[in-house]
Amino acid sequence: MQFKRSDFPDGFLFGTATSSYQIEGHRFGGAGETHWDTFARTPGNVVKAENGDRACDHYHRYEEDLDLVAAVGFDCYRFSTSWARVLPEGRGTPNAEGLDFYDRLTDAMLERGLKPCATLYHWELPSPLADLGGWRNRDIAGWFGEFAQVIMGRIGDRMYSVAPINEPWCVGWLSHFMGHHAPGLRDIRATARAMHHVLLAHGTAIQALRGLGLGNLGAVFNFEWPTPVDGSEVAQAAAQRYDGYYNRFFLGGVFKGAYPDSVMEGLGPHMPAGWQDDFATITAPVDWCGLNYYTRKIIAPNNEPWPSLDEVDGPLPKTEMGWEIYPEGLYRFLKRTAEEYTGDLPLIVTENGMAAPDRIEGGRIEDTDRIDYLNAHVAMVQKALAEGVPVHGYFIWSLLDNYEWALGYDKRFGLVHVDFDSLQRTPKASYEALKLALTR
Repeated sequence: MQFKRSDFPDGFLFGTATSSYQIEGHRFGGAGETHWDTFARTPGNVVKAENGDRACDHYHRYEEDLDLVAAVGFDCYRFSTSWARVLPEGRGTPNAEGLDFYDRLTDAMLERGLKPCATLYHWELPSPLADLGGWRNRDIAGWFGEFAQVIMGRIGDRMYSVAPINEPWCVGWLSHFMGHHAPGLRDIRATARAMHHVLLAHGTAIQALRGLGLGNLGAVFNFEWPTPVDGSEVAQAAAQRYDGYYNRFFLGGVFKGAYPDSVMEGLGPHMPAGWQDDFATITAPVDWCGLNYYTRKIIAPNNEPWPSLDEVDGPLPKTEMGWEIYPEGLYRFLKRTAEEYTGDLPLIVTENGMAAPDRIEGGRIEDTDRIDYLNAHVAMVQKALAEGVPVHGYFIWSLLDNYEWALGYDKRFGLVHVDFDSLQRTPKASYEALKLALTR
């Protein structure tokens, strides 16, 4: 690596991140059915119809996995809790096995000197709540607040930080407008409601967590830098609309109590009644803001209904996901977020990483492309820090190769290779390079 821990301010945190459904093994421990289970059983939704039933079997192998986290020298482990593992019906009686698992997981982190950084929801909605409309139903804010109280009533006393929802754009737009993730809808009315209700649920959970006496609470958003396909006014306007519904809608809701005009042109007619009155909850104060960043998109206008744009192929080198490698976007988002939304609030890069064509050769995985990717993006964090942006941490996605949602197990983001037949863990060259960087 071209950086080392001593290059950063005292107290700057390095960590790695995972999510529950992607690694735990959802068929274990009394977990309830989720909309991802049924989405994956529907032909054509997921590569090879793969699901999270076993995943990386982290449910049984968490101690081995946390040993890997600690051995690198990471300060923090960002994990998520499964709503359906804790509350199989989404509401009502908790699953004792699920609560016990997160209790053990928390204590195992602390035993290894790791700061537990919890995300309450990373996309696996309990099926009984999906049957009631899921994120389209305003009641989900109350259901989610109940879940927040149950899980953090058990482990919240030992958390370093907590964020309610990972990547609200994926929960709202990707899943309800594009149909690529569960529940797999392509419906603008459903999208408008889901986009708003996910923020209402976020604010409701923040209030519930404050009620439990918890601090260091944050909000985690994903970002893609929009680049117009050319210099024309229509291309610029299309990129602005993309920026609006991808990036600014969620930041604007949480930090300004307002949604961008460019987004309300399309979603406004479909918003739930009285939505403007919900900003008092949505803007519940947070203690930090998390940024998940991977790529940019080239945006071209089209003549179809709103948002009237296409994502087109760009010229930069790409990851195995087909995503352009554009480190400057991370710097731009750190700068813009601080200047326009969050001010002096601490910013955390809560996810950054890449899928690569990792293959074991002679017992090793030489993922030099991942090392290059991480170096380039960490350099952008350092550039932002040098210009006074209050960046307080950097988390790599992901610890393990895992279930990459609709792409099944084909795309490998991990610092550690997982053989999905034997479940053997093999640290990659990037893992070893980080170990050297963070311990010197």
